[in-house]
Amino acid sequence: MKFLLIASYPDSLLRFRGALLDTLLAQGHNVHVGAPDLHPENPIFHSLEARGLEVHSIPMSRTGTNPLADLLTLLHLHTLMRRIHPDCVLGYTIKPVIYGGLAAWLASVPHRFALITGLGYTFMDSDATHRQRALLRSLVQWLYAQALNHAHKVFFQNPDDQALFRTLHILPDSIPSLVVNGSGVDVEEYAVAPLPSTPRFLMIARLLGEKGVREYVAAARLVRARHPATTFSLVGWIDENPNSIRQEELDAWQAEGVIHYLGKLEDVRPALADCSVYVLPSYYREGTPRTVLEAMAMGRAIITTDAPGCRETVIDGDNGFLVPPRAVDELAATMLRFVEEPHLAVQMGARSRRIAEEKYDVHRVNEVMLEEMGIR
Repeated sequence: MKFLLIASYPDSLLRFRGALLDTLLAQGHNVHVGAPDLHPENPIFHSLEARGLEVHSIPMSRTGTNPLADLLTLLHLHTLMRRIHPDCVLGYTIKPVIYGGLAAWLASVPHRFALITGLGYTFMDSDATHRQRALLRSLVQWLYAQALNHAHKVFFQNPDDQALFRTLHILPDSIPSLVVNGSGVDVEEYAVAPLPSTPRFLMIARLLGEKGVREYVAAARLVRARHPATTFSLVGWIDENPNSIRQEELDAWQAEGVIHYLGKLEDVRPALADCSVYVLPSYYREGTPRTVLEAMAMGRAIITTDAPGCRETVIDGDNGFLVPPRAVDELAATMLRFVEEPHLAVQMGARSRRIAEEKYDVHRVNEVMLEEMGIR
C-alpha cells in the first residue's frame, strides 16, 4: 500500500507520528509524508529520508488565514496526489485535515482518513468582543464539514470533540468516527525517573494564553509566597498566534524569579525527570495533550484542567487533580497540597505510570488506528 501522511508542522512527524510511520514501514508499505518546509536544508528532511520515507514539502501556512495561500495548498496537495497515486491519505491538524481531505477526494484517493488532534484557538468560546474569532470559527466549521463529508473515517482524541462535531453537523451521521487514546506515548522511551527530593513543578507548552501559562505563573507566585523554595519551571516557545505570550511578559517573570524558563527543548525528558508534579492548566481545546502522557509515563503526578482533552488523562484524586479552567486560586491550592503532602507525588506518580502503560502505550494506540483503517 502507498500511504501519505500530511502534517502542518514538520517536527510533529517524528515526535508524534514516528512510531506509526515506523510500523507502516516495517509492514512493507511505501510511506510518503508531507509538511511545510521539508527541504534539504531542514535537518528533519534528512531524518525522515533516513527512515525510508518519501518526503514532500507542502506550501502551507500553519496559522495564516490568506485564502489565496490556502488555495495554493489545496492545489499543491491535489497535484501531489495525482502524481504519486496514494492508496490511503491521513491528515492531522486543521489544514491537513481540510485541504488534505479535499485534495484526496478530488484526486479520487481510495481511502481517506482524518485525525482531529484538538480544536485549538478557533473553537474557543466566542462572544461579541471576539467577532473576528467567531467569523473564523464559522469558516473553519464550514471547511471542516466540506472535507469530512468525503472522509471514510474520522478519528478523535477525546469524546468532547467527537460530540461537538456531531452536534454542529460538521461530521455527518453517515461518516463513521472513533475516539482513540491520543497520540500515545512510548513507555520505554519515557521511562520512570526517580522523583526529586523537593517539590518541583513543570509546565511544557507553546506559550499561548489559552494554554494556561499566565495562570501557571500567577499560581506559582501564590505558592512561593508561602513556600519560597518551591521551584516552577517552564518549557516552550512563543508561537505565531494571536494570543501568544509577549516576550516582555516572559522576561518580567524571569526577572522576578517566579519561574525558571528553560526555552524550547528537543528532548523534554531531563526536564520531566527534574520535576515532581507536571502542570498543564490549559483551556485550549486540546486533543489529548502529549506532554501530559509523557509526564505520566515517567511517573509524574498531574495537575490539569477539567476541560476537553485534558480531563481524559486524569482520574481526579488518583493520578492527579483536575482544576477548573482559568482558576488561579484553585490551581495554587492544589499545588500547595503537593508541597505540604509530599507523599501524594509518589502515590499519584506511580498510578500515572500504570495508566500510561495500560491506556496510552503508543503501540496499542497505533494498532487500533491501523486496524480501523484496514491496514495490516
